[in-house]
Formats: sequence, structure tokens, C-alpha cells
Amino acid sequence: MNRFLSNATKKVDAKGRVSVPAVFRTVLAERNITELYCFQDFVFPAISIGGPDLLDRFERQIDQEDPFSAEANSMSLLIHGGGVFAKLDAEGRLMVTDFIRDFTGIDTEVTFVGRADHFQLWEPQAFQEAQAQARKARLGGRAGA
Repeated sequence: MNRFLSNATKKVDAKGRVSVPAVFRTVLAERNITELYCFQDFVFPAISIGGPDLLDRFERQIDQEDPFSAEANSMSLLIHGGGVFAKLDAEGRLMVTDFIRDFTGIDTEVTFVGRADHFQLWEPQAFQEAQAQARKARLGGRAGA
């Protein structure tokens, strides 16, 4: 198992920490990811989290652009200006910081969502609505749906 799959909702504790699902921690361990790169998703009100390789991938894309172009500058604002590094504590918990709360609206619960090479943190109701909308859009293209 080397991909982030499925979703799970967890409670934020009184100190603002949330336990990362065990299956996600297993993937982090298998990939030897100890430092997490977190960024504000470009499409959804979610925080995307992966290893340094995720940041490296975005920086390679930026490097393909003219460093003075609007595209390179916009990408850097999103990738660097909208990103932070984080670590899990010894019990596998992540601190739900203002950076996360302000962008997502997360309060007392967090839905963890697998996205193959990374995972996301969502406010649970926002995730349910986005998933329902995505399912409806997918099914809308099928005959008989």
C-alpha cells in the first residue's frame, strides 16, 4: 500500500490536534515521509499534504517557466506563499493550525481524503458536498443515469 486512498473523519481534540488515520500514517512510513508539505488546494477549500517530493514536482513546473513571467509568479504565490511544512507528533497527530482552519473552515472535525500521492484535509460537510457534486457530474455523462 503506497497510495493514499479512501476517506475518514476524525475529531479535533481540545488542544487542536487530530489523529491522522492509521492507513495514511502507514503510507507516510512506507514512503519515508517525515516532513509534510502542506498547501492550500488550487480548486477546493482543502489543505493538500504530501512529502517534499510533492513540493519538488511543483517547483519543477515553475522552473519550466520564464522566472519573470506572470505564470511563474502566480504558481510561486500558490506553491510557496500558500504552503507550510508540518510534522506529526509522536502519536501520529497533526496540529490543526490557523493556516488550516482559515482556509478550510475546519472546526471540530476533519475529513482526511486520499488523493493517490497526497491527501487532503477537508471540513466534513464541504467534502460530502464536493464528492456528491463530482459523482453527479460523472454520472450525468452516462446513458440512463
